[in-house]
Amino acid sequence: MKRRPRFSTRLLVSYLVVVSVGAAVLIIVSRFVAPGEFQRRLRLSGQGRGPGGAQPNSDALEQLVADSLDVALVAGVAAAVVAAAIVAVLVSRRVVRPIDDVRLATAALARGEYDKRVPLPTDAELAALAEDVNTLAEELATTDQRRTRLMGEVAHELRSPLTTIEGTMEAILDGVREADDTTLALVAAEARRVHRLADDLTLLSQTEEGAVPLQLRAMDLAELAGDAVDRLRPQFDHKGVEVITDLGPAPAHADPDRMTQVCVNLLGNALTHTPAGGTVTVRSGSEGTVSFVEVIDTGVGIVPDQLPHIFERFYRIPDATRTAGRGIGLTIARSLARAHGGDVEASSPGSGKGATFRVTVPH
Repeated sequence: MKRRPRFSTRLLVSYLVVVSVGAAVLIIVSRFVAPGEFQRRLRLSGQGRGPGGAQPNSDALEQLVADSLDVALVAGVAAAVVAAAIVAVLVSRRVVRPIDDVRLATAALARGEYDKRVPLPTDAELAALAEDVNTLAEELATTDQRRTRLMGEVAHELRSPLTTIEGTMEAILDGVREADDTTLALVAAEARRVHRLADDLTLLSQTEEGAVPLQLRAMDLAELAGDAVDRLRPQFDHKGVEVITDLGPAPAHADPDRMTQVCVNLLGNALTHTPAGGTVTVRSGSEGTVSFVEVIDTGVGIVPDQLPHIFERFYRIPDATRTAGRGIGLTIARSLARAHGGDVEASSPGSGKGATFRVTVPH
């Protein structure tokens, strides 16, 4: 691809074009307007051409004036060219330097150097551009940190069941352990853990790309929410968390499997973050043009500055009281709800005061 000339070169050329046009106008004016005006003023003074022809020395004087104008024009044009070049250099440096800073910063970002920042210039427009690049750098740095953390967590979650499977199978091969139903059930359970992790990562990728196939039909969110509660009730009972349901009619046009996944993810999130002795309430109903399911827990809550981030990819609230997770369940839930034309929203009175997650879907 042919590269265009540098900005400073184009700026200088534009200035020279302006100077050239101005010089051409001055030359035309001096050649065609100045002589007539000069003679008019001479006649007014009684020294110009009259009925009898030219007055003495008038032609010579006119030629002297014309020559003087030519010299002045040449000198003026030369001075204007020099001035235009100087101004073009100064202006281009002032404009190009911030642009070069942005170019260097974006090149650094492309190399993965997310700590690079652009100094803010004094010009408002260029300062806004620099701020946008700096914001992009911060977002890329944050996303990269979460990606790195996710890779570590995924590796850990893979390592744990694989280690169990490997150890169990080696024990069977060495004759230390019998391949009875209990042992095989343990291996199967650990294999399912790996499968669930792979499914979650695949679904996350699909939701972010908008490639999730939906089988839409008329259904009731209350029924799906009740099924999700029944599916997870043994885990709630095991942890000592009470589940309360208040399920009113919630008609919707949605994919039952995907919306069940949304409910399961929200319930799983509540279970993870609610300590023993706590309560999780599941409500459903219809308001206006949407139906909703609410999952209300009495868990550790969410501080206000963390609320905008909890649905971001790989985000986990930096709170030691929270159980570790992959940080993708809420992302998947919101993406699936939005694929239906709905949404998932979160609210919390603050740390230690529980949280409410509300999924809405159009009728």
